[in-house]
Amino acid sequence: MVANNAGKPATPADLINVDDLIAQYYDAVPDSSVPEQCVAFGTSGHRGSSLRTSFNEAHIVAITQAIAEYRKQAGVTGPLYIGRDTHALSGPAQRTAIEVLVANGVRVRVDSRDDFVPTPVVSQAILTHNRAADGSQRFSGADLADGIVVTPSHNPPTDGGFKYDPVTGGPAPAETTEAIAKRANELLGNYRTVKRVPYEEAMRSDLVERFDFRDHYVSDLASVIDMDLIRSSGVRMGIDPLGGASVNYWPLMNEMYGLNIGVIRPHVDPTWRFMTIDHDGKIRIDPSSPYAMQGLVDQLNAGAWSKYDLVGGTDPDADRHGIVCPDWGVMNPNHYIAVCVEYLFGGARPDWPQGAGIGKTLVSSSLIDRVAAAIEAKLVEVPVGFKWFVDPLFKGQVAFGGEESSGMSFLRRDGHVWTTDKDGLIPDLLAAEITARTGKNPAQLHQDQVSRFGESWYKRVDTPTTLELKQKFAKLDGGDVTASQLAGQDITAKLTRAPGNNAPIGGIKVTTADNWFAARPSGTENIYKVYAESFVSPQALDQVLTEATTVVDKALGD
Repeated sequence: MVANNAGKPATPADLINVDDLIAQYYDAVPDSSVPEQCVAFGTSGHRGSSLRTSFNEAHIVAITQAIAEYRKQAGVTGPLYIGRDTHALSGPAQRTAIEVLVANGVRVRVDSRDDFVPTPVVSQAILTHNRAADGSQRFSGADLADGIVVTPSHNPPTDGGFKYDPVTGGPAPAETTEAIAKRANELLGNYRTVKRVPYEEAMRSDLVERFDFRDHYVSDLASVIDMDLIRSSGVRMGIDPLGGASVNYWPLMNEMYGLNIGVIRPHVDPTWRFMTIDHDGKIRIDPSSPYAMQGLVDQLNAGAWSKYDLVGGTDPDADRHGIVCPDWGVMNPNHYIAVCVEYLFGGARPDWPQGAGIGKTLVSSSLIDRVAAAIEAKLVEVPVGFKWFVDPLFKGQVAFGGEESSGMSFLRRDGHVWTTDKDGLIPDLLAAEITARTGKNPAQLHQDQVSRFGESWYKRVDTPTTLELKQKFAKLDGGDVTASQLAGQDITAKLTRAPGNNAPIGGIKVTTADNWFAARPSGTENIYKVYAESFVSPQALDQVLTEATTVVDKALGD
């Protein structure tokens, strides 16, 4: 259900009190006997809020100590690159982490400009540090680097987040995060016994090294995007950083490459007072949400389109992208992925490894499947979460990884790895490259695909559930689904493991020739999510969603 204020400007009542939020970070102490106040790593690290006593100084002390112990056991001896986004809790959490890391003798690389550092920039720094002379990636040996990014991504302003990137440069796998979370929860109740070095003293330590993240990343962009083509074409691109960590990266691109990028709304405000409200009535800084982007769209439609051929956006840590086109609005992330796949695998990257696959999550649109089949490219379908693309990108088994929630990354133009975490900057730049090469913007190319592959309708619905029922999802198998049809079509597959890597999906996916749904529980909330798509009609999509609820309830024995 869409909130009444969705798409409307934030009001004073919607805004956080930053001082109170930060005070609670230091003052509130979690109770380790309360599950909601313990450390829990979801698909992208530990997230919570100081107001809910789920993201406080104690959590960061415990998690950072656990990371320091983990990397020592893993033999990681190189520097740890640390970045943060523009959420109010990110600064205090980074300070706490540095205090603990230095006390553990860890070399820490911080931004030399004391600026915000996006998620993909940390990944790219780790991977270039760990790169061998021939451009391949080292994953063992001396002086390997890893990293931490302090961010809750697109979550509301009340939230904080903290994630660990191992030597492979992307989100840590489940076995790693489970070990870190277990150790952190052991430390949580006695977090004051963890050794720390006062922040000012830590920053004067030889262990803290200054690193120009911005220059390092921007100067390397031509290896992944055809910047010469964008410059020579004269494509005019607007970028809305949505008050996030990428805000100062775009002007440097103009300076280095002679591009024509205009930064729209270059405000950094931890209350995000300039945003419009997202679908659920909250300020959520999601560049792929038409509700969150309504303020930008209104500004463009009021006359700003005269300055731009297309507009891109990034979220607070710049790991998500959004594409806005004239006469269209905000593109569905699934549609843009399909356009990118056809462009990249259709001849734009001739030096990519032969046979490298297209990575997609199993809740992404089947339009991508149809495009992949048409261009005879291998499709690798994995469970939800970008962590499933880390190893395949790292090893060159997939050349592209994309997910339905507007996250993607892809290989350098020479076929070597770029990032193994989501990168929201390069999809925006790729939109400019695509427009320059094809003469059409991504929305126009999507319409071309619709004429060839059919139009689809896609929706996600969140349903309240209990912890007990959430746990039952992991035990489902195809036999628990007794239905033989979905929305009038014969069921062709009942999946509890992803076809691309045989990993458990934590739920179930049911498909027909033209319809599918997938259901899985949230890792952080007592809800389960149903994703559905139909190539038949909007009415068929509604029928799929209705029948999906019945199928899931029956399979869970509810």
